[in-house]
Amino acid sequence: MLCDTCKERDAVVHLTRIVNNAVTQLHLCEKCAAAKGVETTLAQPQHPLGDILQAVQQQGEEGAEDGTCRFCGATARDFRATGRLGCPHCYDAMERSLRELLRRLHGSSRHVGARYDAPTAHVDEKPDTLHDLRDRLRRAIEREQFELAAELRDRIRVIEAGVA
Repeated sequence: MLCDTCKERDAVVHLTRIVNNAVTQLHLCEKCAAAKGVETTLAQPQHPLGDILQAVQQQGEEGAEDGTCRFCGATARDFRATGRLGCPHCYDAMERSLRELLRRLHGSSRHVGARYDAPTAHVDEKPDTLHDLRDRLRRAIEREQFELAAELRDRIRVIEAGVA
């Protein structure tokens, strides 16, 4: 069966769409499927690191397999084909090839430059007012959060005892 798009190559991807109870089938060759964004096992990577990953793949094919993750079974070859690691343990299993990839991408395998600091949570130092506590108590009772309501009730009593 020929590709519905180019009408030149054999169709290897068969898509079935159902829209408003109407079934349409689309038969595509590998190249046309990749052009439409359909991931296939033979398609080239569709991400910005594709060229670099291909270079690392060629380098890896010349030598031995860089590593296999003992946890998920992913191999360096899988990473070169997809650009994705299988699990967090893959970083340890494929450290050598990942360092080489980082060196090619950034010119170094070590980070140099600004460091990301996570934003700190801003803690409001203003003590709760009696009005705020009563409003929170009312909402806690409406939501049936009785433990929170008991805590708020006790805080209200402390504030009222200090005022009196």
